[in-house]
Amino acid sequence: MANIKDIKIISSLEKIYDNDKMPTAEYKGFSMLKNEKKSFQLAIETTDACEINLVYESTVKDLRIYTVRHIKSDFPMRKKGADDYYRFSESGYYPDLLLPSDGKVNAEKGITVFWFEVDAAQNDAGKHRIDFTVGSKKASIDVEIIDAELDFKDFVYTCWFHTDCLMSYYKFDSFSDEYWRVTENFLKTAREYGMNCVLTPIFTPPLDTQKGKERPTVQLIDITVKDGAYSFNFDKLTRWIDMAHRCGIEYFELAHFYTQWGAKHAPKITATVDGDYKKIFGWRTRANSRKYKEFLTALSVELKKYFEERNLSNKVFIHVSDEPNASMKHTYKKASMHIHSLFEGYIIVDALSDYSFYKKKIVSNPIPATDHIDKFIGNVDNLRTYYCSAQTNHNVANRFFCNDSIRTRVIGYQMFKFDIKSFLHWGYNFYYRRLSRGLVNPYEVTDAGKQFPSGDSFIVYPAEDGTAYHSLRLKVFYDALQDMAALNTLEKLTDKKTCLSVIEESGKHNITFREYPHSDEWLLTTRENVNAAIKENICK
Repeated sequence: MANIKDIKIISSLEKIYDNDKMPTAEYKGFSMLKNEKKSFQLAIETTDACEINLVYESTVKDLRIYTVRHIKSDFPMRKKGADDYYRFSESGYYPDLLLPSDGKVNAEKGITVFWFEVDAAQNDAGKHRIDFTVGSKKASIDVEIIDAELDFKDFVYTCWFHTDCLMSYYKFDSFSDEYWRVTENFLKTAREYGMNCVLTPIFTPPLDTQKGKERPTVQLIDITVKDGAYSFNFDKLTRWIDMAHRCGIEYFELAHFYTQWGAKHAPKITATVDGDYKKIFGWRTRANSRKYKEFLTALSVELKKYFEERNLSNKVFIHVSDEPNASMKHTYKKASMHIHSLFEGYIIVDALSDYSFYKKKIVSNPIPATDHIDKFIGNVDNLRTYYCSAQTNHNVANRFFCNDSIRTRVIGYQMFKFDIKSFLHWGYNFYYRRLSRGLVNPYEVTDAGKQFPSGDSFIVYPAEDGTAYHSLRLKVFYDALQDMAALNTLEKLTDKKTCLSVIEESGKHNITFREYPHSDEWLLTTRENVNAAIKENICK
């Protein structure tokens, strides 16, 4: 294979863009804990188009192989108000999609990248080696599996799961056999990469919906109204929960009880009324209407009974309305007070970043964005956080195509330092344009119609067979969760002070949500130092 100019092993934090040169740094090896997944890449430079046939030998079992594919971005970032920590800001093709591979690929001239994932759970503790051969070129990497386990504690991670997007993309009906099959496939992937809480559509979630319009109905609760009285059937909800439990999901966040951005209206809710199936609430229903309040009262009684009978009361999160701001405080306060009165004792949470909502006890469990979290740190118990398309400044973490991968992964260290209990993101598989104004092809439109920076609205791709293709961002964010869990393990063996000394290099750095070294080497070396400290302390 005379066309092979060079091969080089690089870390999972490297992104090789079109027309990039071969990286100079070579990734020699890494360590990992027994229940961890770790990734690395092999870059192959060719002088002309050719077929690459990758050969490797290893004591590592079940090595997953992918090819890295570039995906188009017309809107990689919001330039207004953005910080300087972006590698590229122009439209183009960005490395993101990971396609399962057998190590063979027809390559163009330039650099082709393979992605590899090692699952320590499939291997014995100890030292391993992987040797690669491509043509006459060779490369090797060492892997050590440490006899200790990541401790995720009771951390809750949710990335909003949109079943209507699956229905629209694959063209199946809600609650058909295909609906349940594909939904479970996507949920399995979500769980495998850290998600343990799922947005549960007890009625169609009132999220990112144009006023006066509606998203496809995915309501899990069947409602009957007869002579003005409500009755509820939870069979679909039970099937949903059983499916989620099979996938390993532990927590359930219920669809918001009011519309997004201020709680002004009721969500779309359908029912069979005296034998006629129709919509009974929606945009024409004011949030404080007597009829809607009566409905919520009736529903809450039966819903609480349902969860209590299944010992799920402490595994359920209640939402009022997503992302209210100061101008919406009045309507949100009324709605929040009503929901708190109906669901006393339940965990009621909402994404919002105005500290006065919490200070004035309008919300009991705020989820502030990472660029607004400073006021909440030290003042809120069980602090949670999120980011979305708006978090483009102050160097805060994010998962856009145009972010260097360290910006996606560093949040693990940040969440550990500040005792973050939960992370939320709104887009696991949102395949619509902004405000749900129609379906997009996620392989061609990655920015919700030039509205959200590419990478914000989804983190997996829909495969033809109804499974989820991974993105490199899915893997890198999971690395962040694993970094946090490794620090939990070290803290259990030592103490928090020791952990912070390791990640901040004895005071050399002050890690905040806005400040951290912008260096792949720092992050990778720091994680190796964490592992070394774990190994040292389990041997004592």
